[in-house]
Amino acid sequence: MFFLPVSACPLLGCRLHSIIIKSLDIFTVILENSDYILRAVAGQENLLREMELCFRSLLRVSNSAILLFFLVSCFSFTSTDAYDALDPNGNITIKWDVISWTPDGYVAVVTIFNFQQYRHIQAPGWTLGWTWAKKEVIWSMMGGQTTEQGDCSRFKGNIPHCCKKDPTVVDLLPGTPYNQQIANCCKGGVINSWGQDPTSAASSFQLSVGAAGTTNKTVRVPKNFTLKAPGPGYTCGPAKIVKPTKFVTQDGRRVTQAMMTWNVTCTYSQFLAQKTPTCCVSLSSFYNDTIVPCPTCTCGCQNNLTQPGSCVDPNSPYLASVVSDHGKSNSLAPLVQCTSHMCPIRVHWHVKLNYKDYWRVKVTITNFNYRMNYTLWNLVIQHPNFDNLTQIFSFNYKPLTPYQNINDTAMLWGVKFYNDLLMQAGPLGNVQSELLFQKDKSTFTFEKGWAFPRRIYFNGDNCVMPPPDAYPYLPNASLRKNVSMLMLMITLLVDKFERSIRVPAYCNVGDAAILFSLGV
Repeated sequence: MFFLPVSACPLLGCRLHSIIIKSLDIFTVILENSDYILRAVAGQENLLREMELCFRSLLRVSNSAILLFFLVSCFSFTSTDAYDALDPNGNITIKWDVISWTPDGYVAVVTIFNFQQYRHIQAPGWTLGWTWAKKEVIWSMMGGQTTEQGDCSRFKGNIPHCCKKDPTVVDLLPGTPYNQQIANCCKGGVINSWGQDPTSAASSFQLSVGAAGTTNKTVRVPKNFTLKAPGPGYTCGPAKIVKPTKFVTQDGRRVTQAMMTWNVTCTYSQFLAQKTPTCCVSLSSFYNDTIVPCPTCTCGCQNNLTQPGSCVDPNSPYLASVVSDHGKSNSLAPLVQCTSHMCPIRVHWHVKLNYKDYWRVKVTITNFNYRMNYTLWNLVIQHPNFDNLTQIFSFNYKPLTPYQNINDTAMLWGVKFYNDLLMQAGPLGNVQSELLFQKDKSTFTFEKGWAFPRRIYFNGDNCVMPPPDAYPYLPNASLRKNVSMLMLMITLLVDKFERSIRVPAYCNVGDAAILFSLGV
């Protein structure tokens, strides 16, 4: 054992002295067992040699084999871009029912079901496309129409409705004659979300297909389905033949079924829909004067110098002409008001009032897009206090509980014929409501941004939230202490100042300053 007297290190305390003693003890143990340690190291050397041989054998694998393994591993995983945690089962299903045979083909009813809880298809509506497996043509249609007829010069007499190999179909507009309609058609391609109204969450059209098979074995399903609603964002899988659909007559006494049925499933990805976000969130509260705006350049930056016309100044005298000129074009690109965030939509969350057992929030949705009136809009908000929502004013409300036990997500949308239409940018381009929550004393607090939402969606797209460190903070005792300390320091300085210049007793601080400036 080694011993180090305290006198040898008088500047070290007892604690440091004990640490040194323990370190020396450990070193002594290592020296006493040096033979054992050396034998163990020798054994490890043999193991290291074996591992070296193993690694060298792995390095002999060709680069092509490594590349093949990498590609297989990449394609073995499915993409999660289309997965939505708040609506994990949401999708659009296209059902194709062959209801009868014709001499050269069949008659089918195609129905688009929107099984998404809060993502709808707004004006100008859906556009459905596909590629025929053979040389099929469309003889006639009801409830829909193709955008192009194609080359039908090979036909004499009766001319088909469409001869294109890859037809594109759109819905008919409201007011279509009854002899051209079928059920669930003629809404301009607008389909509601399943959460808002399941009865209007479908759209249908009928078509008569020629130059096709006339039996279940000779019919070939179309391929390469595409869906625009109204822009990109949806990816459709291949058509899958399923059990024929059964139909019940209006009196409920007879059941018929389709000759053949296949389904196509389409999923949505916000990353495919647009390159930049479409909405942002701003925050404020009654207990702090700070208004946290949307982050700068959230949806883009103002580039009127390099890209003229990227935004519109609301105070411009030429505003009306600019908006009307853009309104003549069919472009879906937004024409937004010039702001720091450049987003078409801003959602503002304001913590308005605090009661003994309740607290109140005001939600405002503002449209900065001069090119879009948002029909059937909806808002999805995630906050832990939605399990105790007491009342909501001027909005419809529905809880979203994809995980059953967790009730922290709400779906809000406008009241029909009152505020279900969010007008374009301008004085009328906003809707608002207030929410009254009941406090849960075990969880409720205004600290650390708890009163603000965790996530907000507008029309199914995730809105950009401000950074958490920018949230309005709750005034606390430490701030009041700092102010009191500052006042105390000022008082001491003034007192010292008065004593240093020996101000007469009848003078105040203002007089003292004057005397000091005069050199008294």
